[in-house]
Amino acid sequence: MYCNQCQEAAKGYACTSVGVCGKGNDLSNLMDLLIYSLEGISLYAQELRGKGENIDPKVDRFIMEGLFSTITNANFNDDVIEGKIREALEIRENLKNQLGRELSHPSATFTVKTREEMDQLSSQVGFLSIENEDVRALKSLVVFGLKGLAAYYEHANNLGHSSDELSSFMEEALAKVTMDLSVDELIGLVLKTGEHGVNAMALLDKANTSAYGNPEITKVNIGTRNNPAILISGHDLKDMEELLKQTDGTGVDVYTHSEMLPANYYPAFKKYEHFVGNYGGSWWSQNDEFEAFNGPILFTTNCIVPLKSKHTYLDRLYTTGSSGYPGATHIADRPAGGAKDFSQIIEQAKKCAPPTQLEEGEIVGGFAHNQVMALADKVVDAVKSGAIKKFFVMAGCDGRFKERNYYTEFAEALPQDTVILTAGCAKYRYNKLNLGDIGGIPRVLDAGQCNDSYSLAVIALKLKEVFGLEDINDLPIAYNIAWYEQKAVIVLLALLFLGVKNIHLGPTLPAFLSPNVADVLVKNFGIAGIGTVEDDMKIFLG
Repeated sequence: MYCNQCQEAAKGYACTSVGVCGKGNDLSNLMDLLIYSLEGISLYAQELRGKGENIDPKVDRFIMEGLFSTITNANFNDDVIEGKIREALEIRENLKNQLGRELSHPSATFTVKTREEMDQLSSQVGFLSIENEDVRALKSLVVFGLKGLAAYYEHANNLGHSSDELSSFMEEALAKVTMDLSVDELIGLVLKTGEHGVNAMALLDKANTSAYGNPEITKVNIGTRNNPAILISGHDLKDMEELLKQTDGTGVDVYTHSEMLPANYYPAFKKYEHFVGNYGGSWWSQNDEFEAFNGPILFTTNCIVPLKSKHTYLDRLYTTGSSGYPGATHIADRPAGGAKDFSQIIEQAKKCAPPTQLEEGEIVGGFAHNQVMALADKVVDAVKSGAIKKFFVMAGCDGRFKERNYYTEFAEALPQDTVILTAGCAKYRYNKLNLGDIGGIPRVLDAGQCNDSYSLAVIALKLKEVFGLEDINDLPIAYNIAWYEQKAVIVLLALLFLGVKNIHLGPTLPAFLSPNVADVLVKNFGIAGIGTVEDDMKIFLG
């Protein structure tokens, strides 16, 4: 096992026996083999596209789902990943037949029939097979960025939005990482991945808002009612929509958890009286919170924390889409033109006790780009008058390590004339603090999920236009971003493509960066880590 794709990589290097996330050695190696299989598929797909032939959309969908299923904390089921490898080999064979010849790269020719053969090969095809550490680092950046891109694209695709350009690029990038490219060529591919990350996030923003309306400023209840309920976590709003429709009139309430919190901001979901609010906090607190919830929990995507022996909610745990967990019930994908069937979850919920209340009160969110632009005059006046001196983008991921207390302390230490722009579960470090407002503008503006990070880029670009600036870096905006997994990687690459510099990234820099590649990011983009709150305040505030 050699896995360093997330911030929790053991000892700042890599997980080599068992993942800090809970992923085992066998599963990690199978995921490496699945990525290798996708590279082989992509080689054939690119050859066919070069000849002007069409690729079956099911192939594009499989590549996207395969990438997403290997993201951190998404799928812990070895059998599912093994099945995807077998399916990948069938797809690759069909593409080979369509092309009429076999390609020479090992990823385009290997065969495995048994699990033992998979285990043997998988240990030979991961990133450690790349000897040059700089090449390994840059190819890691591309592949991990693709995993995040695929996650955003899958959510848009579930809502009927597709892009042949995005599908073709995923194939192109996967094919290119099999090739002997120079460092300069790989840096170009990294930035191109960021460009398509922007495109994927824009497509998802369009998909979400066209289906459910633009997020609105919303006070979200964090208490409970005395009804049986279902807790929905993850990121997929299509699943959210179908669950709300199927629970309507059943007497079962629905609560969001963690990254699904921003579903409360969409107008289309507010019409459901049984959509109660948000339960609990960040993903890493889920073990205790799921125990207390008492009802079924539905995972629509990643951010699963493995259960320990003391936990008793496995029989209430459901997964769907690219997520999976051994022993949990998996809800099958929706049939063409149909909806997923959540009846099993609903029937179980009816027999469960209501949730145990953890807290009470409200939190405010819904400050996506459309809503912030509606307040643009007020925001601009506050900046011009000096009431707002600086914006801090504190988007990204949360995590369980104590070093992340830094972000709570940083938010508390910010001067009263600053505003936090956030998206993603990083907000749970400070969104329940009483930080006040500036002339009615809350000092924490939550744009939504990590999926909604695009909103923060749109806001920055719009402010650049309003203030008549030539360079986005001339805005009074600082970037102090927490990261954890691969969706944060694609957000970082997207920001770099947009020209944003001097981003501080923490609580540690990615373990998969070699010293030379890290040096390139520092010199060309001003990437930096974090220090103490006191020292970083001096840097950010001059």
